[in-house]
Amino acid sequence: MNSKKKTFKQYMQEWLYSKDGYYSTYKEIGKEGDFYTSVSTSSFFGGAIAKKIVNEIENGNLKNNTTIVEIGAHYGYLLADIIQFIYTLKPTLLKTLNFAIVERFENLQNIQKQYLEESFGNEINLVHYKDISEVKLDCAFLLANEIFDAFPCELILEKEEILYQGFIEKEKIVFEECEDEKLLKHCKKYSLSKGEVCLDYEEFIKTICTNIDSFHFLTFDYGDRFYRNDFSARIYKEHKVVPLFDEKVNLSTNYKNSDITYDVCFNYLIDIFEENNIKDIKFNTQMNTLVDFGIIDLLEILKTHTNETTYLKELQKVKLLIEPTGMGDRFKTLYVKK
Repeated sequence: MNSKKKTFKQYMQEWLYSKDGYYSTYKEIGKEGDFYTSVSTSSFFGGAIAKKIVNEIENGNLKNNTTIVEIGAHYGYLLADIIQFIYTLKPTLLKTLNFAIVERFENLQNIQKQYLEESFGNEINLVHYKDISEVKLDCAFLLANEIFDAFPCELILEKEEILYQGFIEKEKIVFEECEDEKLLKHCKKYSLSKGEVCLDYEEFIKTICTNIDSFHFLTFDYGDRFYRNDFSARIYKEHKVVPLFDEKVNLSTNYKNSDITYDVCFNYLIDIFEENNIKDIKFNTQMNTLVDFGIIDLLEILKTHTNETTYLKELQKVKLLIEPTGMGDRFKTLYVKK
C-alpha cells in the first residue's frame, strides 16, 4: 500500500474494490468465511422475497415479465433461492420473468453464471451488468442485500465546532479540517458530528430512479433510521469483529485481507428517494419485513411436506433471521416503489 495521504473513502475503495481488493475474488460466507449473512443463514430468506414477488405480480403491482435484478450477488445463492421458491410457488412465472445481476468483476460474473446454469440450466433468462448505470428497464424488482454498507465512506469528527475529515497517512487514520463543501453541508443538515458519510448513495439512487420506469427496490443492511453520531466502522475477519479505532487494529495487515463495513443511515436513503419524487417508501426491521412477506407461511408449507426433523432444523435457521435480539432487529430494510 502506498503511504501517500488519501481520504478514508479512497482507502476503503482500494481495500474493497481494486483489482486485488477484498471483493475482487470469491469469499466464503458462513462458518468457513469472515462473517455470516442472512443468505448464508437460511434459504427461506430468499424464499420470503420470492413469495412477496409472486404476491405483487398476482395483485397486479408487478408485471409478469418483470426483471428481478440483484445488485452484488456474490456467488448467486440469494438469486438462486428466489428462483427456486418462485418455481415452487408459481412455476409458470419462470417462463415470463427475467433475471439480472449487477457485478463489476468479470471473474465473479463467471462464477455466478456457472452456478445458476448448473442450478437451472436454460430454464431462466439471465443477463449481467457491470454497473447500475447499464440497467435500463421498463419494470424491475431490484434487490440489494448488504450493499450500502459496502460503499466506501468518509470519516468525520467534530471538535470545538470544527468538522474534521479522516485521512490515511503512513497506514494510520489522521483527521484534518474538512474542506469538502458537500460533506460540510451534509453534516450540518443531519446534525452529524461523528461517524461515517457516503455521498455516493445519491448518484446510485438517482441512476435507478432515472433509468427504470417502474420498480420495486428492496434493501437489507446493518444500520438504523438515524445517524448514531458515533463511529460504527469495523473490520470482519474469521468472525471476529474489531472496531476500526480499536487499539488492536493493524490496518496494514487487514488491508484487502478482511471485510470493512459500517452502519447505514436509512433516513438519508429515504431523503434521496424523496428528492427523486418517490413517496412510497417503507422502513422496517428485517424481522417485520420477512414476516410481512410471508416467511411463517412458507414454514407452514414446509411442515406439511417434510418430516419433523427437517422442519425443526429449518425453523431454527429462520429464528436466527427474525429474532429481535439478533438479525431480526440488527438488520433494517427499505422497500421502495416507483
